[in-house]
Amino acid sequence: MRKENVKVIIWGLGAMGRGMAEMLLDKKGIEITGVIDMGTMLGKSMFDFLDKDNPYDHDITIGTAEEVITEKAADVVLLCTDSHTRNAFPRIKTILEHKMNVITTAEEMAFPQAKEPELAAEMDRIAKANGVSVLGTGINPGLIMDLLVVTLTGACETVDFVEAKRVNNLSPFGPTVMKEQGVGITMDEYEELSGAGKLAGHVGFDESIHMIADALGWKLSEPVKQSMSPIISKVDRKAPYAEVKAGNMAGVDMRGEGKVDDVVKINMIHPQQVEPQLEGVDTGDYINIKGTPDINMAITPEIPGGIGTIAMVVNMIPQIINARPGLQTMLDLPVPRAIMGDVRERIEED
Repeated sequence: MRKENVKVIIWGLGAMGRGMAEMLLDKKGIEITGVIDMGTMLGKSMFDFLDKDNPYDHDITIGTAEEVITEKAADVVLLCTDSHTRNAFPRIKTILEHKMNVITTAEEMAFPQAKEPELAAEMDRIAKANGVSVLGTGINPGLIMDLLVVTLTGACETVDFVEAKRVNNLSPFGPTVMKEQGVGITMDEYEELSGAGKLAGHVGFDESIHMIADALGWKLSEPVKQSMSPIISKVDRKAPYAEVKAGNMAGVDMRGEGKVDDVVKINMIHPQQVEPQLEGVDTGDYINIKGTPDINMAITPEIPGGIGTIAMVVNMIPQIINARPGLQTMLDLPVPRAIMGDVRERIEED
């Protein structure tokens, strides 16, 4: 077993980063060695921010990237700041060049080859040059609407069509996700923002569809088609990072499809909103595969998005440390699994 604890830096202490810090503090054989954020949080104790007892013999002060990101300061950096590959790239580049592995929650990084092939190739080059790896993962993309779909097809002789549907509660996520989904805005604001291309909605359909197609050996015959429609709340709603007045948006209903030889082979359905139970909406995850044999899976209620994302990132730490250098996806690494013992036991010897 590895003698030294696995060392982790967390970049971004929003809802997801905070949850990861709390989860890591409960794991054996792993320790947080640095935390990065900005503004009024700088200089504060991470333990005061988390309202947690300090199990270490020293404090962890929230610092800037320049202060915390130094060569080999950790085994892995958990990057929880962006959704898009292009925005995350400068930070990822900095981490890789300081010879540390990266796991990021940026949705587009789940399969960056889909929309940013040049940046994907550059990250792969930088990672290999520095002997480290980079992975994007989370609950979705990363597991529910892509990796789990691919895993289920392993029981099929043939696959003709795949549909993944996720009806989820957005409430656990932070301000960035709330803004991307338009939570709380009026219909006039929705028309303005969506018309100007400033409302992202769910980020990840391109990545999930390309990941499934790549895994099955399908070649998409045209770009992924996506659509977005508003979910208007009939009641007032309140989430930790957003409030919704009746008549305003509680979230968006996203749809996506991938065609092979001009025929729809992959279909995505993803209505997501804060506090859906207030209007009698039941959450759930559903996968339907048409092939030999047909497979139908239902998980109700949904796997919670916040906890799921936090756990996926933390549980993939051993896999990314053990990985060969370069850009990785969830297709390339051993399957995720909960870490209930000493994390060091999962680390392969150099």
